[in-house]
Amino acid sequence: MRNIALLMAAVSGLGLAAAQAQDAPVLPDIADTDSSGAWSLAELQAVWADLTEETFATVDVNADGSVDQAELTAALEGGKLAVPAE
Repeated sequence: MRNIALLMAAVSGLGLAAAQAQDAPVLPDIADTDSSGAWSLAELQAVWADLTEETFATVDVNADGSVDQAELTAALEGGKLAVPAE
């Protein structure tokens, strides 16, 4: 019985994760020209030409000089950046 409860909890968690993933914004195709695994100001400006250093700093939450996928997703969800039109 305990195994069934654990299985049900796991399946329920997967459903929640899938629902949250569907709500997440689709990230635009952004070139990581230096293959760092995150995006620099210049790399993001290729998509958002009007992106300023000040706005970049608000998106770069951990202030490491680059924006990772989680930071970019949060910026899009929080309205700091708009998903560019295709």
